[in-house]
Amino acid sequence: MTKIKRGQVRTVRKIGRIAFGIAASGMAVVCGFSDQSVSAKEEPVVLRVCSWEEYIDLGEWDDEDVIALDNGTVIFGERPLYEEFEDWYRETYGREVRVEYSCFGTNEDLYNQLNLGDTYDLVCPSEYMIMKLMAEDRLLPYSDHFYDRQDANNFYINNVSPFIQETLESNEIGGENWSKYAAGYMWGVTGVLYNPELVTEEEASTWEIFRNQKFNRQVTLKDNVRDAYFAALGILKADQLTDENFIGSGDYHERLADVMNDVNPGTIEQAQELLDELMDNVYSLETDSGKADMITGKIVANYQWSGDAVYAMDQADEDDFELRFAVPRESTNLWFDGWVMLKDGIDGNADRQHAAEAFVNFLSRTDNAVRNMFYIGYTSSIAGNEQDDTIYEYLNWCYGADEADEDLMEYPVGYFFSGDNNDEDYIMQTTHSQMGRQLYSQYPPEDVMDRTAIMRYFDADANRAINQMWINVRCFDIDDVPVGVWMALLAGLLVLIGIGYRKSKRR
Repeated sequence: MTKIKRGQVRTVRKIGRIAFGIAASGMAVVCGFSDQSVSAKEEPVVLRVCSWEEYIDLGEWDDEDVIALDNGTVIFGERPLYEEFEDWYRETYGREVRVEYSCFGTNEDLYNQLNLGDTYDLVCPSEYMIMKLMAEDRLLPYSDHFYDRQDANNFYINNVSPFIQETLESNEIGGENWSKYAAGYMWGVTGVLYNPELVTEEEASTWEIFRNQKFNRQVTLKDNVRDAYFAALGILKADQLTDENFIGSGDYHERLADVMNDVNPGTIEQAQELLDELMDNVYSLETDSGKADMITGKIVANYQWSGDAVYAMDQADEDDFELRFAVPRESTNLWFDGWVMLKDGIDGNADRQHAAEAFVNFLSRTDNAVRNMFYIGYTSSIAGNEQDDTIYEYLNWCYGADEADEDLMEYPVGYFFSGDNNDEDYIMQTTHSQMGRQLYSQYPPEDVMDRTAIMRYFDADANRAINQMWINVRCFDIDDVPVGVWMALLAGLLVLIGIGYRKSKRR
C-alpha cells in the first residue's frame, strides 16, 4: 500500500472545475423513519440535492488510495457517496429513496435557478447566501430530533466541530440563529498563495500585496465582488486593524466584524477608487484559473481560498515547485458552506425532510467526512468526538511527523476538535516546514483564527451600491480616458480620412 507523502492531500479535482451535473436517475435514496417497513408497492421518496461541482466523493479510488489510520479505520471510496447513502438509508430506516443530484457553479447561479423555478429539497450554498435565503424566509428549520445527541445516527450533531457549531449558534438573521437552518459542510479562510522564491512571507502577509508595484501584473484578484471588497477594506482599514489598542479591546471581534462589513457610502466610494488602482496593478481577475497560473509560474501571488491553496500546493509539489499560503495580518474572511432545506422543495413532506436530514447525517459520519476531504481538498466541519478520533487521525496521517523527521514542533488544533486549544489530546507533532503550507491552510493556528471575520449578507440598498461599485470597477469608463488619448485618436482618424480621400480622388 502506497501512502501519500507527508504534507500532501490527494485531490481529484482538476484545474478548471468540470461540471459533472448528475441527474441521478439510478440512485436510490432512502427516506423515512426507523419504524417504517418496506412495502413492495411503496414508491421511493425522491430527494433532490444540489451542491457545488465536484463537492462530494465520487468513489472509484485506486487500490493505492486506501487510507489506513492508526486507530484501525480503513477508508476506501468505491462508489459515489450519494449512492452509498441510498443503501445505508434502506438498511437503517427501511425505506427506499432515490437521490437526484445536480450541481451549481456559483451562489448566484443557485439563487437564479431557484428564482427560475428549479425545485430542490437540500442545497449547499455559502454563508452569505444562507443568510439571504433565511432573510427571505425560504428555508425550513431542522427538526428537533436532528439535534438529539442520544440518537447514534445523528452523526452531524455528535461530530460537528465545537468551533463550527459555536459560529453557527452565535450568528443570526432576523433574531434566529444560523444553526437552526444550516448544518456546516466545508469551511476555510482566504489569503495569499505565493511563490516564496519571488515573494517574501512579509510581503504576502498583507492585502497590500495587490497594489505593491514590485509585483505589477504578477498578481491576481478574485473576480468576485465580496472577496474583492473584503481585500479593499483590509487595505483601507489597515492602520485601524493592526493597531494594538484595537486588537486588545474587549470587544475586538465585534468591532472587527463591523469594520470588515462597513458599507457606508463613503467607504464604498473609497473602495471603488482603490480597486480601480488595483486593476492597474493586477494581472487579471480570476475565479478558478489562479491555481494554474501559480503552478505554471505565470504569476507570483494569488488571492485564494484555503482549500484551493491546498490543491495548488499539492500540484506544485508534484513538480518539485514550492508554493506557500499566507493569511493577511489585517484580517481574513472566515467562510463556510452549509446544507439547508428549502421550504418550496420539502413542501411539508415529512418523508423528504427526514431523508434530507439523514443525508446530512450520513455525510457527517467521520469516515465519509474523510472521503470528502480526501477528494475535495477542503476542510470538513466534522471533527469527531471522544469515542471517534478518525478525523484527527486522518490529520496525523497527512501531516504528522515521522520518527525520522527533524525540526519538530507542536501544532495545537484543539480549538477545532474540542473547543480548547490547550487540550493535550489535540496537539500534533509536525515539522516547522508545515507553517505556511497545507496543514496551516486547512487548520490555521488559533492566532490566525482570532482575526477572522465573517462577511455578512448585505441588505438590498447596500447590496445594490456594492454591486454598482463592482460594475464600475470592472467595466470600461469612457470618462477616464485622458484628453491626450482622444486627441491622438482624432489625429489618427483624420489621417485615415485624408488617405481615403486622396485614393478616391485618384480613382
